[in-house]
Amino acid sequence: MYKKNKKKHKFIVIFISCIAIFVLLFISFMLDRDYTVVESVGKDIAMFVEKIIMYPFTALNTSKNEDLSKSYTIQKNVNTSLEEEIQELKKALELEKTLTEYDTVTATVLSRNKSYWFNTLTIDKGKKDGISKNMIVVTKDGFVGKINRVNRNSSEVKLITSDDVNYKVAISINTDSGDTNAILNGYDRKNKLLMIGGVDKTFSIKEGDKVLTSGLGGKEPRGIYIGRVKKIKSDKYNLSKTVYIEAGQDFNKIHYLTVLKEKAS
Repeated sequence: MYKKNKKKHKFIVIFISCIAIFVLLFISFMLDRDYTVVESVGKDIAMFVEKIIMYPFTALNTSKNEDLSKSYTIQKNVNTSLEEEIQELKKALELEKTLTEYDTVTATVLSRNKSYWFNTLTIDKGKKDGISKNMIVVTKDGFVGKINRVNRNSSEVKLITSDDVNYKVAISINTDSGDTNAILNGYDRKNKLLMIGGVDKTFSIKEGDKVLTSGLGGKEPRGIYIGRVKKIKSDKYNLSKTVYIEAGQDFNKIHYLTVLKEKAS
């Protein structure tokens, strides 16, 4: 009886320890800092295991008992989705040809955390591919974000839709009277619009004006497309404006990305 209770107690201790380790790893992955070597290896292993676990679900059709007409509809939708992804990949590869000032790396999105859907995503390229922190990430539809953390085989991208108040992007609004420089500093999730707050009321900005990266501060290249002005709202004292931008990129549908690496001199 004593041995039985001892084994049971040992099992409980091991189980609680495993849960504690898992929770600590999860919290460490959520913190906005660089990974330690152990965490980096753990992240890569987790990505590998996730691929193995998800493969049977993506490779096999689990709906074996459905009638043929429904199966045909499902297969048609799958084919359409695959075709869209193929076209997206082709455009990503074409983008590489136009960005002649940079070495480019095409990456595939591995995962996104549903709780932080508009904050970050994980791609399948890392240190072994020459990826490093703060590299710019784009798609065929424009600016997406920056590399935030890097592991050997994967990297985390912080999106421009992130709710991090310290994450800002220098932009330029192309108006009829010339370029207006400002800082992209927010995202309206309800209306799915990027925001520029504190814009001088005297600036003649109108709906439809194109928004690009300005290149000021040297953090982003100049001229990468972001979107177009959707609406303009004055503050209650009519001292400044908030400009809302409709992004060129649909942040709900990102499968392939291009990472920009400065060419070695």
